[in-house]
Amino acid sequence: MYENLAASIFTAQNFFDEMSIFDTDCICRYCEITNPDTYSFTADDIIGKHLFEIFPSSNEENSETYRVLQTGRPMIYFEQNALTYKGNSVTGFSSVYPLFHKGKLVGAALALKLMGDDYKKEFINVQDYSSTRSRGAEYYSVDDIITCDPAMKKLKQRILKVRNMDSSVLIQGSTGTGKELVAQSLHYSSRRASMPFISLNCSAIPENLLESTIFGTEKGSYTGAITRKGLFELADKGTLFLDELNSLPLPLQAKLLKAIESRSFRHLGGHDEIRVDTRIIAAINEDPFQAIKNDRLRSDLFYRLNVITFQLPDLKDRQGDVEYLTRYYVDYFNDKLDMRIQGLSPEAAVLFAGHDWPGNVRELRNMLEGAFAVAEGSFLTPDDLPGYLQKPTVPDFPAIPESSPAAPDPALTYQQQLEDFERNLLHRTLASCRTKTEAAEKLGMTRQALNYRLTALKMK
Repeated sequence: MYENLAASIFTAQNFFDEMSIFDTDCICRYCEITNPDTYSFTADDIIGKHLFEIFPSSNEENSETYRVLQTGRPMIYFEQNALTYKGNSVTGFSSVYPLFHKGKLVGAALALKLMGDDYKKEFINVQDYSSTRSRGAEYYSVDDIITCDPAMKKLKQRILKVRNMDSSVLIQGSTGTGKELVAQSLHYSSRRASMPFISLNCSAIPENLLESTIFGTEKGSYTGAITRKGLFELADKGTLFLDELNSLPLPLQAKLLKAIESRSFRHLGGHDEIRVDTRIIAAINEDPFQAIKNDRLRSDLFYRLNVITFQLPDLKDRQGDVEYLTRYYVDYFNDKLDMRIQGLSPEAAVLFAGHDWPGNVRELRNMLEGAFAVAEGSFLTPDDLPGYLQKPTVPDFPAIPESSPAAPDPALTYQQQLEDFERNLLHRTLASCRTKTEAAEKLGMTRQALNYRLTALKMK
């Protein structure tokens, strides 16, 4: 079946460098690599492999193929920047189309044309099964940062203020707060917008491939090595976004620091200095000073990158954004799925208001998408939401029975007795409340202060 589907959609086979079909489980069922020098593996090597196994730099958030498999809608004219499990850099232009059999979605077809000098600013359109080239792209801009929070509105203004600077940028924020969204907004609103934006999740690439992935290789540098550009070089005149920078090995961080400072580097195994004009945007998902203390981030690299800083707040700290984003995504999924959901039921709204959103905006969006998939009425109800949302989001603190204060233990100091009393108080309060936010309000303190005391008392 997949061979027949491939024959029907890939009529311009001699034009593309790769043509693949993935089933709805993201397993590669068909592949044809027309240029044998494209990869260090054959088509047969990847048939049967999962999409994210073939392209470990891809995930549910950034993979266009995965998105087509979820939505059943095509994505065309987009720039492809990915890394294979063999460390090959894939930079080109792609289109992905849903495949239907007897009215049912059975997979997605991907056509890729590798980037050459002639295609630097052009995108491949295979929708009409021809080799038509037309301009266009799909990317995030400042307008895609949806918020009513005053601090986030200031952040959007700051993006526009610094977009055309060549200075390095460091974005700090928890998982799901939108670090890549900010990085793309900086790039695509700048004078570099027509040049490559290349994103690398540093934690997604095996450590032994990271250096060659970033800086490229010289033929003969190791067995089977060929001369190949790295991401630093491919992003020349554009932007290189390094997500989860704190997962890079420290020796590689030192080499990255030197490359940023001198705007030059050498291929792995090479001797010639290669000069580039690449803007570096890095992101980190933890406190940088804690990362430095724990030897996950070099202090000199941090201070070199920290020229322009964006601190992304967690969703729970964004004023009014839970309700605002909920309304936005309800409208979005109604339009996308041709549904008429009016919003949350009162019971579901209470659950949303009391949830701490540890997965931030990503969690909220995915939760609503899942609710739309199972919703049966005009409103989203608790039955449409994940079970964990209806349970306390705080750790399981056992209830402590109320009793008269025990006699002081003479073996404990005054400070130790105070800490014991505080632990008991926090245990009781947390056990009686559904969320940390509720517990903090009951104790007359901020949520941040409560977290600080739990950490100080070694209760988290």
